[in-house]
Amino acid sequence: MSTTTTTPTTPPATPPVSGSPAPRGAQGVLRRITHHHLFWPVVALVVMLLACGLRSPGFLDVTIMDGHLFGQIIDIMRASATPLLLGIGMCLVIATGGIDLSVGAVMAISLAVSLTYIDASGTGGTLSTALAAVAIGLLVAAVIGAFNGFLVTVLGIQPFIATMILMVAGRGIAMLITKGQITTTTSPPFKSIGSGFILGIPTPVVIAAVVFALVALLVRRTALGMLVESIGINREASRLAGVQSRNITWFVYLLCGLLAGLAGIVYGAPTMAADANNIGLMKELDAIMVVVLGGTKLDGGKFSLAGVVVGALLLSTLERAVVIFHISSQITPLFKALVLIVVCIAASERLRSLLASRLPRKRPTLGAGTAATTAKGAAA
Repeated sequence: MSTTTTTPTTPPATPPVSGSPAPRGAQGVLRRITHHHLFWPVVALVVMLLACGLRSPGFLDVTIMDGHLFGQIIDIMRASATPLLLGIGMCLVIATGGIDLSVGAVMAISLAVSLTYIDASGTGGTLSTALAAVAIGLLVAAVIGAFNGFLVTVLGIQPFIATMILMVAGRGIAMLITKGQITTTTSPPFKSIGSGFILGIPTPVVIAAVVFALVALLVRRTALGMLVESIGINREASRLAGVQSRNITWFVYLLCGLLAGLAGIVYGAPTMAADANNIGLMKELDAIMVVVLGGTKLDGGKFSLAGVVVGALLLSTLERAVVIFHISSQITPLFKALVLIVVCIAASERLRSLLASRLPRKRPTLGAGTAATTAKGAAA
């Protein structure tokens, strides 16, 4: 008596079929581009530039005079330097789950300290005096940023409240430095920081580009960027994992104060006048706006320095569009708010998910190999 053993054959495993097949080729590339967090801010920037170009012929022209670049596009880039410097520091602070409302006041203090030093020195025309004034202004700004970090990390005060202290008191400090007057002085080397050129490019643009490159290398070529994001996502978990969250947060606030001081010097250098009441006024809101437009969420975590660049350019273009389209000063805030609301809504992930869920989906089709396997299984 012989026994025949039959080994059942198992059909080859087929990959699970999802509700919507992954796009391939050009469709996949287009999908990745349109779903990028910078897609709609870039679209808004391009639309604003084209609209200004149609309204004002020659808006997009760039000319070279005496080896220097001139044009409204260059002016927009120059004007973007200040919000970009503020936005870089604010972006890192927000990534840790914090906020810094004192950057506008820090701008005023830094500029007041620098110009007061130049005015008291009596040698404002020398390069050494201008460099010393810049160094002192930046040092004071860094100390203020470190003080904010101390309040947040050591004393445990909420960032909103901790930085609001200097937001309110900072202008009083600047008024004490300038003795309640608008400090004006003359220093060509210092003035060139805001109105000069380096290799034909406006100095503020060069300064902002160098700072952006250095910070990008710091946070993307080292572990600092990942650690900052981990703190913003879950501070307690990152601490338990061995991340020195206190020191990193402290450093980020110091860096934000330092960049705010640099922004104040760049902003006030062309006029050589320190007006404690107006320098940096409401600039903290511009910094937050630039960061949000760039795709960084206010609840902390992942951040985008490239988005800060796009946000700064979009904000400066929007301010120039107000002038070109002769929009009344009474409705200028409304115009800016409408544009920013449209950009934020278009970039909303929740809106895209809602629209995608309402679109009809294509039913998946079985490939030839899968159909053949299914038929064999049915015959057996």
